[in-house]
Amino acid sequence: MAPLLAINNLNVHFGAVHAVHEVSLTLDEGEVLGLVGESGSGKSATALAIPGLHPASAHIGGSIGFEGEELLGQPHRRWQKLRGSRIAMIFQEPMTALNPVMTIGRQVTEAAQAHSGSWTGREEKRRAIEALEAVAIPDAARRYDDYPHQFSGGQRQRILIAMALINKPKLLIADEPTTALDVTVQAQILLLLRELQQQHGLSMLFISHDLAVVGQVASRVAVMRAGQIVEEGPSAQLLSLPKHPYTRSLLAAVPTMHSDRSQPLARTVEESQTRCLD
Repeated sequence: MAPLLAINNLNVHFGAVHAVHEVSLTLDEGEVLGLVGESGSGKSATALAIPGLHPASAHIGGSIGFEGEELLGQPHRRWQKLRGSRIAMIFQEPMTALNPVMTIGRQVTEAAQAHSGSWTGREEKRRAIEALEAVAIPDAARRYDDYPHQFSGGQRQRILIAMALINKPKLLIADEPTTALDVTVQAQILLLLRELQQQHGLSMLFISHDLAVVGQVASRVAVMRAGQIVEEGPSAQLLSLPKHPYTRSLLAAVPTMHSDRSQPLARTVEESQTRCLD
């Protein structure tokens, strides 16, 4: 069976900057793939290429196949039909992703309007409230006309998830969706994403700099460094027996209850190799 998403030899250039170099990834239906790496490793540049969200100044080469259709080179109208309907994206900072002068009800409804076809205004509102209830926004019908600043950070992230899922997409791209949240709320959002993914049979590309977070969500993990995939494999195997020095360095940089507080966390590949040998 062909994968839902097939990326082959993807390259993304911004002038002289080579952000993504020969990246190849596949994602099956119903699968969660984690994409991990430090800031600037090319994770978001890879993700933004899938729904065609890069600026016109970006030069993109290679192949991105989605449901058997080649996406690169498609006209703008085709991209518009896919975004939000078949491919949806959750961004990492909800306060900048949400419009501060629009009610959250109107923003969720607007996401539905773009692809709803013959839905009436009443139907759109009903579906928007149902979407907010599905992500556990309390008293969603009453809060439909509230503004983003009237919600907590975790609730705003839930609103973004509702906007992404209202049209029942096949692929959900979650770009650092828990970075701006505290640990308790982060755990709640991760649990919500797992439940929604299983409930709707979603395929999900989950992007993070934190291997521990990705390990809670993804069944398979790909590690990026300097625009390239350096290691890929099942989550449990990759987290317990990392093969690449860079993957080991990422794991060594995660504090645990057993970390020696008198020593700084590993910051380089060389440091992590030394600690793994100790």
